[in-house]
Amino acid sequence: MRTAAQTHAPGSAALITHLLALPGVALAARIALCSAFLVSGIVKLLDFPGAVVEVRGLTGAEPAILIAALVIAVQLGGSALVVAGGRLTWLGAGLLAGFTVAATLLGHAFWLKSGADRTHDLNTFFEHLGLVGGFALAAILANGRPRGVPE
Repeated sequence: MRTAAQTHAPGSAALITHLLALPGVALAARIALCSAFLVSGIVKLLDFPGAVVEVRGLTGAEPAILIAALVIAVQLGGSALVVAGGRLTWLGAGLLAGFTVAATLLGHAFWLKSGADRTHDLNTFFEHLGLVGGFALAAILANGRPRGVPE
């Protein structure tokens, strides 16, 4: 039986391993994973009244000022923990994954829509689901595979 590495061109697995091990690649990957949250958190921080309006528009929840502040804290704090790549990567990844699930359910409920709006929100929903998977992988890779978790 052939292994996964044997199904690729000779040396391709070694090349990919080498590229992934280059200095800065892991950091660049963590920054890329968090980029949407970093930009969103900074924009909300710079336009806090706009962030409050966004919270009210999406959730209708009060106190919108407190919720907007918490959103900013999760987006920037969670991103900082993931980008730092230390022992608390799992916490940052978990915060951002949880935030993404909540925001996706609130903002992209494709099952309530039709036509082009449904298609747009369906695509965005599954893109966000991919981000959640990326955060789970970041947590796993940062802390080693937990016991009992198969590859």
